[in-house]
Amino acid sequence: MPRTALAALPLALLMAAPSSPAFARDAGARAAAAQVAPLSTVAERSGFLRTGRYGEVVALCDAFAAAHPGTVRCIDFGTTPEGRPMKALVASRSGALTPEAARAAGVPVLLVQGGIHAGEVDGKDAGFLALRQALDGKAAPGALERLVLVFVPVFNADGHERFGAWNRPNQRGPEEMGWRTTARNHNLNRDYMKADAPEMRAMLALVEAWDPIAYVDLHATNGAQFEHDISVQLEPLHSGDPGLGRAGLALRDALLTDLARQGSLPLPFYPSFETHDDPASGIVDGVSPPRFSHGYFTLRNRFGVLVETHSWKEYPVRVRITRNLVVGMLEQTARHGRDWLRTAAAADARSSGLGGQDVPLDWKASDQVRIVDFRGYAWTRTHSDVSGALATRYDESTPQIWKMPLRDEIVPRVLATAPRGGYIVPAAFSDSVAGKLDVHGIRYERLGCTDVHPSGQCGPDDPTPTDVEAFRADGIDFAAQPVEGRQRLAVEGAWRQERQVVTSGSLFVPIAQPKARLVMALLEPQAPDSLLQWGLFNNAFERKEYMEAYVAEAVAREMLEDPGVRAAFERRLAEDAEFAASPRARLDWFYRRHPSWDERYGLYPVFRTQTAPR
Repeated sequence: MPRTALAALPLALLMAAPSSPAFARDAGARAAAAQVAPLSTVAERSGFLRTGRYGEVVALCDAFAAAHPGTVRCIDFGTTPEGRPMKALVASRSGALTPEAARAAGVPVLLVQGGIHAGEVDGKDAGFLALRQALDGKAAPGALERLVLVFVPVFNADGHERFGAWNRPNQRGPEEMGWRTTARNHNLNRDYMKADAPEMRAMLALVEAWDPIAYVDLHATNGAQFEHDISVQLEPLHSGDPGLGRAGLALRDALLTDLARQGSLPLPFYPSFETHDDPASGIVDGVSPPRFSHGYFTLRNRFGVLVETHSWKEYPVRVRITRNLVVGMLEQTARHGRDWLRTAAAADARSSGLGGQDVPLDWKASDQVRIVDFRGYAWTRTHSDVSGALATRYDESTPQIWKMPLRDEIVPRVLATAPRGGYIVPAAFSDSVAGKLDVHGIRYERLGCTDVHPSGQCGPDDPTPTDVEAFRADGIDFAAQPVEGRQRLAVEGAWRQERQVVTSGSLFVPIAQPKARLVMALLEPQAPDSLLQWGLFNNAFERKEYMEAYVAEAVAREMLEDPGVRAAFERRLAEDAEFAASPRARLDWFYRRHPSWDERYGLYPVFRTQTAPR
């Protein structure tokens, strides 16, 4: 159907399955104007040809609250760098319209977020439609009596107003849409852990206040062309607390079944090929690291749900399917939300007891492959005289069943043993780390003299050491290119017993707290989105002091008078040709054994302890 024809479709047809007779019928109905409903959007009034600007979000937020007093609140939860209010609608007939009331009454909170990538704007228009229908009793009847819905129509408000027709060249509709990143060029769906963007800090404050049992993040895909129209990924399922994972599996399967019943072709994994642009390479499932929404909430023992409609479906189809998903989440939360709260509370208690246990920090798919039927189109992959590479072309007129290789057995990639006590952040780094812990609602203590040493003598001039575990990097790898405005860092090494000075003003972060998994994800150096890997401690891994070559020559000759040093040096020369050929490496070998060597170089400025400070 031509895009211009979509403007004439009434709501009843837009809500029908694309393969249904109602959607296909072209006599009379297609020519009818879209019905204007109270609290309707520009999208609905245009037959989902267009989407409204951010001013519509602000106006509708107030209008919903005015039309449903006592049931809907319109709140501001932040301000963007360009000065736009960040809006959320709180809807419930339970009487719990504040976080305190919801907690006191034990009412489950569902947070639905649209527009984190503001070109993928399906969630905004679908969310408003689902909310209006729920309030009118036309969708999820009775759900609002049993839950609180917090709906954020557009997370990335500044990006939403970078409006253009070609912001998403691989997406069919609306006519114009917003931009992927914020005004400061942050990709918010890479920012959940480092929380650099003011928008993300506002969102995490909203999350901390409401503590939603489920957080739904609404997107549209990038990628290939195929028949499947939506994917739903959810954690905990493969990762996180096993008890909550069992509930997550049941929730995901219920959502997929409901979507299929309504005419969709849903997928339980993100449809991205292992080799970009090559369908024959198959698909590798996984657990996204916690820079992403659904990878983050598993660390809080809450459900994170990533929803991706297929960008090549027309906008009215995508809005319809997203609306169905939102309604499905309302129904599931109303039906099971109180059980989820009990399961999450048990998971919180188990997390508080993780000390001494091995905890996965990262995940991967195993090499086990199975073949699944995948609804694609005929495709070719031939040499291109434009790019000089192989180019894939799809024929949407010829549906095909692809026998798709799928690797979806998920196993841990990186494990760490949780300390029995917790983590100590030295005073010099305490302020920068405390700010990150505060954003995530992680509990910590600022140590005083009596916490560090029974003598109470622990001022900066008292170098009394304490038994801790310290991590020293044996390998340091700074990223060549910035990522999200930061230079990432990867290290190799291990925790070892050492004696280190811990002064008053240091932080103690106990492992015995419900967010223990989140604590480890932030402070274990080899976690994929740790503060270390996002570059917060890069200075500690930069060499700042040196020994001139002529001084090192003299030092080396003096050290070689020790037979043990000479034997070790000669052995290294014999075993390592690259070392033997490098004058700099040879002199550095001696410098690292000299008392002038900086013992803090490569020392991660966070320690672990097996006992809580006194």
